[in-house]
Amino acid sequence: MTTPTTRAECQQLDFGDPLAEFRAEFVLPDGVIYLDGNSLGALPRAAKERVRETVEDEWGQGLIRSWNTAGWFDKPAVLGDRLAPLIGAGPGEVVVCDSTSINLFKVVISALRMRPHRKVVVAESASFPTDLYVMAGATGLLDGYQRRLVGQDGQQLEDVLDDDVAVVVLNHVDYRTGHLHDMAEVTARVHEHGALVVWDLCHSVGALPVRVNECGVDFAVGCTYKYLNGGPGSPAFVFAASRHHDAIDQPLSGWHGHAAPFDFTIDYQPAPGIDRFRSGTPQLVSYAALEASLGIWERVDLDALRAKSQAMVSLFTDLVEQQCAGFGVEIVSPRGTGGSQVALRHADGYAVMCALIDRGVIGDFRAPDLMRFGFTPLYLQYVDVWDAVQALREVLATESWRHSRYASRATVT
Repeated sequence: MTTPTTRAECQQLDFGDPLAEFRAEFVLPDGVIYLDGNSLGALPRAAKERVRETVEDEWGQGLIRSWNTAGWFDKPAVLGDRLAPLIGAGPGEVVVCDSTSINLFKVVISALRMRPHRKVVVAESASFPTDLYVMAGATGLLDGYQRRLVGQDGQQLEDVLDDDVAVVVLNHVDYRTGHLHDMAEVTARVHEHGALVVWDLCHSVGALPVRVNECGVDFAVGCTYKYLNGGPGSPAFVFAASRHHDAIDQPLSGWHGHAAPFDFTIDYQPAPGIDRFRSGTPQLVSYAALEASLGIWERVDLDALRAKSQAMVSLFTDLVEQQCAGFGVEIVSPRGTGGSQVALRHADGYAVMCALIDRGVIGDFRAPDLMRFGFTPLYLQYVDVWDAVQALREVLATESWRHSRYASRATVT
């Protein structure tokens, strides 16, 4: 795509956008350009009615009968099957439950138990922190395990792989820079060493086509509140390749993961297949909002989504280079080959982002100095990208970010 040189040219791109119809399905506040869907997606209009039905009709009128009549008990598996095509999985390979952190714990322990004579786990030092923290907590419960980090114990993945490695945990898209791993190539390399691979899909599901089965992936986890627009606190998901199901020994052996929960037996017997990753009671009000969002995603062409995402990333990057040069901004994201976000480095990035948000352009900040801008093709327009860069240039040129009200950091950045 040739970079538009005027706002009118961006409007022309919007007129020809094959995904334009989806914008009307989301609640978007007036005067706001929302570039933080990589942290929390916008509200689907249908979610409000679906949550109302769950609260007023299913809970209010159906009461406990709704576990059967409204299909409450089966929601984790039903929504898992609806989400599965978004990551290239098959029926019975995805379950929606718990949080990403809890699911990662379950998956890491399960994978370690499948490689009992190997005592090394691998991750990247640049991983999202929860991945590192959960891995440390999981291996801390076991004796003799060693953690190796790409970027600390070796510069490349190959530097830390050997026949002692049991599990490799990787972020498909780097949450800071947007760097995108070649899932097929990396998975094959891990398998050559006899290890299992776990992919964190939080910053790729709903942003680009993911093909876990085509790439031979063992396990994956991810959230639904970013690009999938499931809402704050919406349930996460687990993928486990069907070839591994019988070997999985999941550590959080809760009632909902039992083969026959209503037999109320003393001893635990895991449910067959992916359902053994269930533990406790599903968060049904949150499931309702996600259900509404998945109704939108079932109509989305993921290749068209990726094409628009890449076009928006390129447009934003080109415009920043053209219009924000000389203001201390550095583009740190890859061009056209990363996820659906752009990170800019600035020594006073937090204050700059706060000033930008006050002008109605919402992104976020990641310490120590990165401003992140997420591009969500379902509800973002090309003119939004243009206007966002104009606002950024104004903030930088006027140095409005130096105002004292931007000196103190909020709890959530």
